[in-house]
Amino acid sequence: MARYAKVVAGFGVVAGVLGFGAFNASFDVSTAPEISAEVLAPQFSFSCIDSIQGLPLDQDGTFTVSVWNIYKQQRENWRTALDAFSRDSDLVLLQEASLNLDLQSYLEGSEWKVRMANAFKFMDTPAGVMNLSNVDAKKTCAYLAMEPWLRLPKSALLSQFSLSNGQTLAVVNLHGVNFSIGLDEYKAQLESLKSVLTKHIGPIILAGDFNTWRQGRIDVLKSFAQSLHLSEVMLQKDQRIKVLGKPLDHVYYRGLRVVAAEAPKTDASDHNPIITTFRLLKS
Repeated sequence: MARYAKVVAGFGVVAGVLGFGAFNASFDVSTAPEISAEVLAPQFSFSCIDSIQGLPLDQDGTFTVSVWNIYKQQRENWRTALDAFSRDSDLVLLQEASLNLDLQSYLEGSEWKVRMANAFKFMDTPAGVMNLSNVDAKKTCAYLAMEPWLRLPKSALLSQFSLSNGQTLAVVNLHGVNFSIGLDEYKAQLESLKSVLTKHIGPIILAGDFNTWRQGRIDVLKSFAQSLHLSEVMLQKDQRIKVLGKPLDHVYYRGLRVVAAEAPKTDASDHNPIITTFRLLKS
């Protein structure tokens, strides 16, 4: 039997043949959120799932995180690329993951612990952000934000992992709101995470496809990161995909040391991954 866990939270969507139907996508942060571990749970505004506290994410104080928009696995070589990018990783943060039969088969044949925020369902297939980890997270919460033009949701996962030095690592895997006239919806998506992150004591990683295709969006993201005392991972060779000259994918961190970071090229998606190795700071 595969050891992977089912989806952390489902956010229901009505999908029609020619488009997406209306649905309630509000997600007020609750002090006592409802909990579900089903692939397609009923609509929740905000949902968390707890796990039995397991082993530390790091190995002898070091761990590697890969961040990749997998483009709904539309390219034939996605599996080979994912294997290569995740081979030495302890945590893989995917955006635009489509939980189709191929991906389900891949996960069932792996040892990954899986958490997914199901942003929407199209043709009976959930899609959203997904975490693959070598160990169980202590807690994972799913968030939802609405695309103001397309009326399609974007999702985020906020997970907490044990570390070998006794600290707890908070990890955000986010797919940023893309199409909006102003910056209000973009700011709101980030701010929805802030109340939790500002209370977190310990290291933080904020990563994903932030859709920072113009300077205003980059400024919002940088301001948000600075408010949490996060630094951006600097790549030794920056090969991230850019739109209008701006990179879309980022990794921010605090309370850790970057050992190595790269963005290798691939034709298995319309994004190149970011692979970063971190080391815990000495007490």
